[in-house]
Amino acid sequence: MLVKNLTSSNGKEVPNQFIIETDKGKYFQSYHSIIAFIPSKGRTQLNFRTWDYSTTTGKYRNIFLDETKKETEKKIADGTYELANL
Repeated sequence: MLVKNLTSSNGKEVPNQFIIETDKGKYFQSYHSIIAFIPSKGRTQLNFRTWDYSTTTGKYRNIFLDETKKETEKKIADGTYELANL
């Protein structure tokens, strides 16, 4: 397992925003909450309680997923992403 701070678009590490890499895939954690999981195999999962918790969480979730909130919402609606209890 490897844990590192998320890097913002300006190349700086962001405090309290983490990427956790495991054999199963990559997690995005904001403070103490898992927000998203990109598995090595299968559908990306978003925590149904926290994926859209705040503007700040959303900003860094967008960086992790490399897309806008609108794109994320579309992928949830069409089943590309799964809402889960992470």
